[in-house]
Amino acid sequence: MSTAAALIKRNIKLFFKDKGMFFSVLITPIILLILYTTFLRNIYMESFTSVIPEQLSVPDSLLNGLVDTQLVSSLLAVSCITIAFCSNMLMVQDKASGVIKDLRISPVKSSTLSISYYAATFLSSVMICLIALVLCLIYMAIEGWFLPLADIGLMVLDVILLVMFGCALSSVINFFLTTQGQISAVGTIVSSGYGFICGAYMPIAFFGKGLQTVLMFFPGTYGTALIRNHAMRSAIAELVKQGLPSAAAEGIKDSIDCNIYFQDARVGIPTMYIVLGATIAVLLFIYIIMNMIKKGNK
Repeated sequence: MSTAAALIKRNIKLFFKDKGMFFSVLITPIILLILYTTFLRNIYMESFTSVIPEQLSVPDSLLNGLVDTQLVSSLLAVSCITIAFCSNMLMVQDKASGVIKDLRISPVKSSTLSISYYAATFLSSVMICLIALVLCLIYMAIEGWFLPLADIGLMVLDVILLVMFGCALSSVINFFLTTQGQISAVGTIVSSGYGFICGAYMPIAFFGKGLQTVLMFFPGTYGTALIRNHAMRSAIAELVKQGLPSAAAEGIKDSIDCNIYFQDARVGIPTMYIVLGATIAVLLFIYIIMNMIKKGNK
């Protein structure tokens, strides 16, 4: 077994061995789903019914599908990042316990060490996030199903990319943390604030023009737009079939961030993938370089 594989296996085992950490991470999407359905579902429902003409008869199952796909896309957009931050606590725990010092003075390459933390965090996080996706699909199947198989596959891809982004971002931030208290504080800040700056809790279309411009420089905005597009486009297409004018449908897409604009230019889905992928690559490069410099200084 290679050194990298052994370190990855060790990190994953330690994560799942800590039952408190594992179950707290696992239950996060469930809690978010309950909170979303309890506090935001009615708000989302009212926002959709307000733009649908009164003379247009829309089945309740379609309205439920619209609301639930927006809820699910918001939940997954946030969970993929917050779960990655929680899963990456092991790196800080190794610093706090002094294990990282032994690893850095060993013959293990700094790049191997940094990648092993990232890979273990990614594998742990993606398993939990895919379980969350399955739970969300079950919920949508009960409330109102408008998801073809192709869109489910794209949502799986979106979840994987968002987890990769979350792991890369948490790796760079956690690199500077050395205590359990610091990672808890950062985790709290990310959990409470990330949903707002990525447009998950409230679409950025509702913000002022200046703030919208600033948020378009945040890669998380593009990740949220990707998963929202793939979750909601079939339900919106069905709404058009029911008689909703195409212009009104585009207005709905604008209001829920399926359509996002950078400097008044609409951002296409391929561009969203490019932005998210490039950000992951840059963050990983920065993370590896920081580890190499750290070991060199040691």
